[in-house]
Amino acid sequence: MPFTVYNLRDEGSGDPAGPRPTVSTEDVMPARSHPVFARVYERLSLMMDRAGGAEHRHDLVAGLSGRVIEIGAGNGRMFAHYPPAVTEVVAVEPEPRLRATAITAARTASVHVTVVDGLAEALPATDGEFDAAVVALVLCTVPDPAAALAEIRRALRPGGELRFFEHVAAEQPGGMRRVQRLADATLWPKLFAGCRTSRDTATAISDAGFLVEYLHRFRFPTTGPSSPAAPHISGRAVNPANESAR
Repeated sequence: MPFTVYNLRDEGSGDPAGPRPTVSTEDVMPARSHPVFARVYERLSLMMDRAGGAEHRHDLVAGLSGRVIEIGAGNGRMFAHYPPAVTEVVAVEPEPRLRATAITAARTASVHVTVVDGLAEALPATDGEFDAAVVALVLCTVPDPAAALAEIRRALRPGGELRFFEHVAAEQPGGMRRVQRLADATLWPKLFAGCRTSRDTATAISDAGFLVEYLHRFRFPTTGPSSPAAPHISGRAVNPANESAR
């Protein structure tokens, strides 16, 4: 499958994690470019982390080990939070500006990060290649969440974990759900690179065959005006070891 690999190591650096940064390029997939959104997101992600997002990111990846694939890595805000037991993060990001920023963030990460150009619905991964997968504020934007989750499950080994931190449809019917449907039908997806606020991501994860072991619902940010993207979930799910568990 064609993709661009940015291997952030070079010869003779003396870095115990390995040499950096060499860039090797294979056939490039068509990019999904959202330059205006990318600029906004770079600022917005900093604000979100200062409002508590950094703690959510840290908790999301706590305890992970082995090889991890991060889907929709954005500008690399997750990289600083991976624990030392993670041997490699393959970070998939299709947006060129955000991917370039992620490359810069990877150079100072405490774990080895390989940034790749790819799509959630067609991951640059072999079957069962990874021990864990991470999605953070990305399943709202992918055109086909079911296809993306099927790909994530394909890339995970049996028993591998999916860690998720996403904004989702409001749990209770009523005012917020109406606001979300209105936002999705008007300007919100155009302003935020196809983002949909009314997706039931928890159900989608279960429908993809994952076994959800932990699910936490909360509002984020906890203070200030409530936006259509305020309802959030975080948690972990497991790729079952056999098809009968589905």
